[in-house]
Amino acid sequence: MRTIAIVARKGGSGKTTVAVHMALAAHLGGRRTLLADADPQRSSSLVLNARRGCGPAVAETSGPKLFALQVAALRDDVDTLIIDTAAGAEDEVAHAIVLADLCLLVLRPTFLDFAAAIRTSDVVRRLHKPGLIVLNQAPVPRAGSEPPLVKKAHEALRLMRLPVAPAIVRARASYQTALESGRSVEELGGPAAKEIGELWTFVERLAYGQTAPPQRMTA
Repeated sequence: MRTIAIVARKGGSGKTTVAVHMALAAHLGGRRTLLADADPQRSSSLVLNARRGCGPAVAETSGPKLFALQVAALRDDVDTLIIDTAAGAEDEVAHAIVLADLCLLVLRPTFLDFAAAIRTSDVVRRLHKPGLIVLNQAPVPRAGSEPPLVKKAHEALRLMRLPVAPAIVRARASYQTALESGRSVEELGGPAAKEIGELWTFVERLAYGQTAPPQRMTA
């Protein structure tokens, strides 16, 4: 079993959107998946409970209870445990990071998100865990060219020496449309489906040791 923690210190980063889509991607790919909703807002639970038909299991929990949940998931032959962490709660997030095989740090291309990502990466580094930045809610390219905001974001991340996922999650209405019915954009099709498919393929290969890990995070 592999445990993947979805982390964002900054509220509104789209952490839950990424967590739910990673859980659904794992499920749709044939992995027995459990999403641990450790965010007090319980947004992941609301989304997956609205899903019709089979899907990933979901359990409402908190940071201190994650270890027991992980042990139970391992006993139940779960393949992939996705943890949707609480935004801004460092102690709560630390519980998830300790248990994770891979941490996804979700951020938008904004200054405040970058600042929060630096603090989170410090925690990941101190706990000696592999981490990966997922750029979320990024503007859509125009005429095949990245918007200046995205170019500046990549430059800032390069200077901060944070590893970045090759797939970018864009600001698309289809993400919210999918979540309203507990579905993944992969089930709806379109550009967003390609984004999530590429992101999960990379994350899955990384978490399961099928590709080289990213460079260790440094401040």
